[in-house]
Amino acid sequence: MMTTAAPATTPSGARIWLTAARIRTLPASVAPVLVGTALAGFLHVFHPLRFFAALVGAMFIQVGTNLSNDYSDARRGADAEDRLGPVRVTAGGLVPPRRVLLATYISFGVAVLAGIYLIAVAGWQLLLVGAASILAGVLYTGGPRPYGYEGLGELFVFLFFGIVAVAGSFFVQVKHLDWEAFALAVPVGLLAASILVVNNLRDIETDRRAGKRTLAVRLGRSRTRSLFAAMVYISYLLAPVTWLFGPLTAWVMLPWLTLPIAAGIARQVRNRMDGASLNQALAQAGMLQLAFCTLLSAGLLLSR
Repeated sequence: MMTTAAPATTPSGARIWLTAARIRTLPASVAPVLVGTALAGFLHVFHPLRFFAALVGAMFIQVGTNLSNDYSDARRGADAEDRLGPVRVTAGGLVPPRRVLLATYISFGVAVLAGIYLIAVAGWQLLLVGAASILAGVLYTGGPRPYGYEGLGELFVFLFFGIVAVAGSFFVQVKHLDWEAFALAVPVGLLAASILVVNNLRDIETDRRAGKRTLAVRLGRSRTRSLFAAMVYISYLLAPVTWLFGPLTAWVMLPWLTLPIAAGIARQVRNRMDGASLNQALAQAGMLQLAFCTLLSAGLLLSR
């Protein structure tokens, strides 16, 4: 669902598929799995194989989603030549559409295999989680009414890269759900969704011409910038909730070490509108989420 800075030259060979899969976006799927697993670690529960399967499942659902979006956007003519983002392999003619579609099926297939193992060891409920996640990935830009074209992309990213991913990763380990999993999932999901906000801010003009009514198109530049800042700063304000009202300790404040970085990204998004600057801010927002979640995970383990 999210993109990062374009490569300097047109990729070839294996780099074409790395570009299509948008490997640089994978921290958004890794980060919530770390947090959910670390919360289970706070309870002195850790199953390495389940963690690995959850990580593989999350990453390949995202890769499949990225490939599906590449294919669907090209079919709808949404990827114009003047877009500011990275090369899109289907619209750019780098890979035939059928091969992109096949790679989509293979990616989701790997995620399904990981999910089958998790269902076997943790419960049938994960079947619903996995099916909903794959369906959300496909329908982002696919299907008769893609929700990504109606301004709902950020909401679904918040839900699936935040609430579902953190709570699901926790459930995989302990086979039950605690309120702390949902409390921690909110800032994680807000940061994930903020990445898409920057992506759509960058593409606001080309999306408008293509008929994509993203949230940025609906809100306009000024309010979209304000939304990004609000989502980022609220994430930091919510980080200590499980300490103030729950069993965790002040170690969950560790993500606040990244607050100066977050403030710098927010300033860049507010003050710059050129494609290069927003591509840079987009990449930085992705790394911010990973750093935030890594430190939050460390804080959870140190709270034991």
